[in-house]
Amino acid sequence: MAVESAREVASCLCPALMIAAPSSGSGKTTITAAIAHYHYLQGKKVTVFKMGPDFIDPMILANASGAKVYQLDLWLVGEKGCRELLYQAALVSDLILIEGVMGLFDGTPSSADLAQLFKIPVLGVIDASAMAQTFSALAYGLANFRNSLIFAGVLANRVNSEGHAQMLQEDLPDDISFYGRIPKDQSISLAERHLGLVQAQELTDITKHLSISAEHISKTRLKNLPESVKFFSADQGQIEESHYWALRNTKVTIIKDVAFNFLYAANVDFLIQAGAQVSYCSALNDTELPEGDVLYIPGGYPELYAAQLSNNQVFIKSVQGFVRAGKKVIAECGGMLYLLDKLTDLEGTLHCMAGLLPGNARMQNKLAAIGSQSVDLSCLVEDKSCSGELLNEKPYKNNVIRGHSFHYSTAEINLTPLAQTLHHPSQRAGEFVYQHGNIIASYMHWYFPSNVKLAVKLFTK
Repeated sequence: MAVESAREVASCLCPALMIAAPSSGSGKTTITAAIAHYHYLQGKKVTVFKMGPDFIDPMILANASGAKVYQLDLWLVGEKGCRELLYQAALVSDLILIEGVMGLFDGTPSSADLAQLFKIPVLGVIDASAMAQTFSALAYGLANFRNSLIFAGVLANRVNSEGHAQMLQEDLPDDISFYGRIPKDQSISLAERHLGLVQAQELTDITKHLSISAEHISKTRLKNLPESVKFFSADQGQIEESHYWALRNTKVTIIKDVAFNFLYAANVDFLIQAGAQVSYCSALNDTELPEGDVLYIPGGYPELYAAQLSNNQVFIKSVQGFVRAGKKVIAECGGMLYLLDKLTDLEGTLHCMAGLLPGNARMQNKLAAIGSQSVDLSCLVEDKSCSGELLNEKPYKNNVIRGHSFHYSTAEINLTPLAQTLHHPSQRAGEFVYQHGNIIASYMHWYFPSNVKLAVKLFTK
């Protein structure tokens, strides 16, 4: 790692690699975690990023690297935000890894878009368990579909024999590097459920899992650091200087446990940088909220812990008292479900929740909503009437915040919505945003750094 000085724009060199694949389910998270953990065990400072708005994969990757994992997304985070995150990581890291999202070229923006913009080499992970010569065709397509992409090579995943690996390698074009194989090993497979992988803190064998994964990496070319990439500063901090202490007299309590753990690391950084005093508590295990001014309830898996949440009535009464005292609550997705009257799980069992938002939610086996979204909250922050118009033709740019939605539940909430999100890039109507007294709630997961001025207003007591 080397830092260049006396340049108009600061730059820094750091080895970096994006791990991508032809499709979801190819093993990107397992491989990224394995590479990260191998180099972490060698004493390297490894920083891992996750493409897209995912919450669960970063939990695994954070365990593998021993460091926070931030999202990279050219729309959600923005080009400048991504550039600065990468530059700051390059200043302190021996290795930067980025786990792609879906297939390499899928989405708007895609993993390929980010890799191309920042000139980051791409490693293609191909599930070759039931494949022979087609492996080469897929590798060729990934490498050549976009000529401007820097393609490092391919890794054969879920391949159990050297003979199979040799057959895969033989037909590869000479200009595509073969990084080796990772066997199909049940001990390193990550468990899944309806929203994706099981959370890291729910995996009792996560340490053993990562150690075995790292051992597999030691037998491939990935044991060597990739080539260095030059990263440039965006010449902007994570938050505008004028808002550094805007929340300095505000105590923000975040509910964080296995039921509510879908938190962007950048959101917590924003609160701290804005001067807020941040504390955490558990809706599952604690008996009362700590002293605070604003309560932030992120998304998660309340449906899996609905009985335990419902049975912790002493904590629910503490939350109810917090609201009655006129203090602000910000709730996202699963956090919103917790505030409703009732939640019905997949087995059809009905659970009483906090009873602070009039309505009920029901889990279902099929996906209810997914996608990147933005919302204009002018009605909220400017105290203007929406006049019954949820989708403004000309949104107030300064009052639009970005985020995403991903849930398997449906909710019937007996309130007039405050606003409605727009999907990116289709601009079709998305989730409702509700205000009920001092509660602001939505299925949308907010990304606070996308509009720090608005986020400050949301958390101002």
